[in-house]
Amino acid sequence: MPIGSDKGNFIKPGFDPLAVQTTSVEQKLYAWGYGGAGQLGQGNTTNYSSPVQVGSLYTWSQAAVGYFHALAIKTDASLWAWGTSNSGQLGQGNTTNYSSPVQVGALTNWLTVSAGYRFSMAIKTDGSLWGWGQNNFGQLAQGNTNDYSSPVQVGAETNWSIISTGTNFSAALKIDGTLYVWGQNNYGQVGDGTTITRLTPGQIGADTWSKVATGGYTTYGIKTNGTIWAWGNNGQGQLGQGNTTTYSSPVQVGTLTTWLSISAGRYHALAVKTDGTLWTWGYNAQGQLADGTTNNKSSPIQVGSLTTWSKTTGGNIHSGATASDGTLWTWGAGSTGQLGHGNTTSYSSPVQVGALTTWSVLARASTANLFIGLQL
Repeated sequence: MPIGSDKGNFIKPGFDPLAVQTTSVEQKLYAWGYGGAGQLGQGNTTNYSSPVQVGSLYTWSQAAVGYFHALAIKTDASLWAWGTSNSGQLGQGNTTNYSSPVQVGALTNWLTVSAGYRFSMAIKTDGSLWGWGQNNFGQLAQGNTNDYSSPVQVGAETNWSIISTGTNFSAALKIDGTLYVWGQNNYGQVGDGTTITRLTPGQIGADTWSKVATGGYTTYGIKTNGTIWAWGNNGQGQLGQGNTTTYSSPVQVGTLTTWLSISAGRYHALAVKTDGTLWTWGYNAQGQLADGTTNNKSSPIQVGSLTTWSKTTGGNIHSGATASDGTLWTWGAGSTGQLGHGNTTSYSSPVQVGALTTWSVLARASTANLFIGLQL
């Protein structure tokens, strides 16, 4: 750990996106898995089945993974992007692909970032919300369906705190805990009781929320009372309702009030309770629920008996989590090396990545076959 860093000040509030922080923590940035579009930041299009460092700097504070692109913020609050830019999702004012990090503009006032399916969203230190890339369903909240290859502000408000991006839709929390969703709504993932695409942010109810996470076509949130709610696509049981019924308004997952964090894969979810236990549900064809089987689960199931889980992330058909001791664990599909175990094997139970105990977080990759992680 570099001099002056403070591990205790790095906070993960909630598919993702990754973190809101009170003090920047200097960390190394690693990537692994599918690199065919340069999204591993190695200057090539090679797959890597073990973590490889992105550059040589120890100055990263957070990262996010989209479909075939990645974003990261340095401790100086500058924003960087790499991978595919066919819709302008790298924010360079063009549609050129880059296989190494390139800075988004010249500003150093970026706070938190999220990468979706061919688009990107971010919040600046002044609380303003920005988006760029594909906008065919209004996922950039501009009131239109025009693509933008450079960041554009969402409205004029400066009270945004958390942003999460899914497949063609976005969700965000304001500082007062209110929740807003917009974009594609074919499964009711916007949560307004309809399936009508929404081009601007719409508030979900009047309750206050502490976390939000977005999957493929599903939205999850934790209210300030510790309850989990979900809505949208439920074809694989990913809403945790014990069925496969689609819901266009929030429905509670169980009755407990002890949920601490939530993350979403493409068609599955992971959550940690206040007692440190890990729970999963939804699609499980590649063992991404970590219960030793490949059977779908439409209600939450506990992963083992450990009570030391810290942060989770859901991938395309794989999952990962860090434990309180700083170890990193992954499971599910490993076909492109996305589990980081030096092979292309799939695992239906958690397997530790290496032996290091300095991992802090994984960037969510719900539509991608890769992981990006930060290491203290």
